[in-house]
Amino acid sequence: MEHGRQVDLLNCADEPIHIPGSVQPHGALLFFTADGLLEGWSANAPAMLGLALELGAPYASLDLPPAALELLLDYVGPGDAEVTPSMVPVCVNDADYDCIVHAAFGRIVAEFEQRDVSADEVARFAVKAHASIDRLRRQKTIEDLLSIAVGQIREFTGFDRVMAYRFRPDDSGDVVAESRREDIVPYLGQRYPASDIPAQARRLYVLNTLRSIIDVNDTMVPLLGAPDALPLDMSHGVLRSVSPVHIEYLKNMGVGASMSVSIVINGRLWGLIACHHMSRRLVPYSIRMAADVLAQVMASTIHSIESRQETVVIERAAATRTKLVEDLLLEDDPLETFDRFSDAILAATQAQAQLTSYFHKVQVRGDVAPELAEAIIASLPEGTHDLVVREKLDDWPEAIRDRLGKWVGLMALPFDPPANGWNVLLRVEQIEQVAWGGRPEKTTVFGPLGERLTPRGSFDAWYETVRGHAHPWEATILANSRLTLAELVRVMTARRAQTEATRAQLLAMLGHDLRDPLHSINMAGMVLEKGSAQPTLGKRIQSSTSRMQRMITQVLDMSRIDGGLGLGVTLEPVDLTALVEDLMDEARMAYPTIPFQLTCDDPARVNADSGRLAQVLSNLLSNARHHGEVGKPVRVCVRTEGRQAVVEVSNAGAPIPPDIAATLFNPFKRASLHNPRNRTGMGLGLYIAQQIVREHHGEIAYSHDGNEVVFSVRLPLL
Repeated sequence: MEHGRQVDLLNCADEPIHIPGSVQPHGALLFFTADGLLEGWSANAPAMLGLALELGAPYASLDLPPAALELLLDYVGPGDAEVTPSMVPVCVNDADYDCIVHAAFGRIVAEFEQRDVSADEVARFAVKAHASIDRLRRQKTIEDLLSIAVGQIREFTGFDRVMAYRFRPDDSGDVVAESRREDIVPYLGQRYPASDIPAQARRLYVLNTLRSIIDVNDTMVPLLGAPDALPLDMSHGVLRSVSPVHIEYLKNMGVGASMSVSIVINGRLWGLIACHHMSRRLVPYSIRMAADVLAQVMASTIHSIESRQETVVIERAAATRTKLVEDLLLEDDPLETFDRFSDAILAATQAQAQLTSYFHKVQVRGDVAPELAEAIIASLPEGTHDLVVREKLDDWPEAIRDRLGKWVGLMALPFDPPANGWNVLLRVEQIEQVAWGGRPEKTTVFGPLGERLTPRGSFDAWYETVRGHAHPWEATILANSRLTLAELVRVMTARRAQTEATRAQLLAMLGHDLRDPLHSINMAGMVLEKGSAQPTLGKRIQSSTSRMQRMITQVLDMSRIDGGLGLGVTLEPVDLTALVEDLMDEARMAYPTIPFQLTCDDPARVNADSGRLAQVLSNLLSNARHHGEVGKPVRVCVRTEGRQAVVEVSNAGAPIPPDIAATLFNPFKRASLHNPRNRTGMGLGLYIAQQIVREHHGEIAYSHDGNEVVFSVRLPLL
């Protein structure tokens, strides 16, 4: 039967610690086939248990205590391939033992572990341990839970030191709680590298949540069996011997005995309760099991706390996502929508800055210079449809690293790749002063087990400043962000489809509406060619040309808006009252039969593009002229309210129906198309006017007052 092989630091990462071929000497082991035939034993079993052992002997023929034979009977014969351990106290040769039996990997294993305290004393300690359960369940935070747990476990196990490790995503672990003898060095706050617990050891910590090492100076006892038999898998064993590398590790720490209890959540090794004693210590199996039960309660409580925290994050993200998607469907400018939701997005993702790019225009929320924001957007891969995640400086393209400063964490959502649409969340660098439990790397000197076999010999805190890393993006936040990205892509696809439909509608309308003025111009040209001198021809040509020019201007403006270019306003001080008076004079000259009245003219100066602002006011005057009651005046008022200038244009008329009022500022409104009172309208005027007013940081709105329809424009005063 194969025993464990020689191990050094070159192969300790794949050491077969589950089949060591030996056991700790404070107990004896027997193992049987599934049918109960003796297949092997530890070399100390005959003397310790007073047995004459032969391969192939039935378990019932062995001179074992009746309670042990009865327990074995529960495991022998057909049944589950793996059965969790059960224990009964027995007495052999006037010595007390705990007989622990389990089935695994087609074998039945019986371990007889010495116990040096009475069953009554064990029961008292176990009761004390179980009394801790309710107190642990009442804790509201993980920190309080772990702090209380280490004290409780130390109290009923008697170890010199009990620590709680919490593992990080990279498998390194922090000591986050500690209870210890006052005269020993504290380890609280220190971090231990992932290499301290190799992968195969982590597997065993999940598979068998309790591990006990009684004395690091013990000589291990080999297992005996048929030469051709498979090695005994001791993953579930309590007497399993210890890797020589781990023994040396413990000796370097000055530890004489240890016990570890795993905190396993959803099959993942979340943390570890590590117990150290400076000399030999044997904690009875029942008390160890009480600690294991406590760890299971801790795992359940931690899972509940984390689930509650995740639920809050998920609900917050879902609420933000729903409102964001709704507004993107209704609003015209994604940049403005993302900016309005930036506080909620930053809170939901625990980021410190947000960049939004759309059609190569970049909007910044947070302490990020505009030039850096543009460089960050430019560093993102083209054509990707999944999240882009960066958590440390090395994740970034080398060309931009020197410019990033503190912004080393990134999560980018490509919500509209064809339009270079990105929503980017940034996290700042977390500069950490890490207190390692000794230098993380193992020491390459000649040790007691050979060259290169010395794990680090000093566990004094070794400090390292870690830079260039942001706090890693949490799994919950990444999952929520992927859901958000899917919704954003759906919305932007719908918007693009709507835009394409609008463009098709626009082309159809242009083909129809331009036909009339072109026909008029063509007919007038033919008459002129024949020498007619009708005085109305020039006026007709001028009118038709103006109609075509107005439609083409509106189409070009809409194209700029849809392309994300904006209307290109140039702001400068403008006398708003004088501008309104000039526009009304032009209207009176063009339409002498319509009374235009300036009812109030407060002095008002604003920062504006006079040409674009005139376009807005001319549109409102034109709408009032077209839709007002015949013979009734068009009224205009310029007044100030606080720090705002207000221009109101009103005409006599009934209220606009609510369903039409809700779409007044949408392009291509059905109510505007082929309206007999505005036959040349395409429904673009108010849409463009709204965009112009927004670029002036103002508002435009409709209301009905008395018997008049009122459109008001509000702009910030200088």
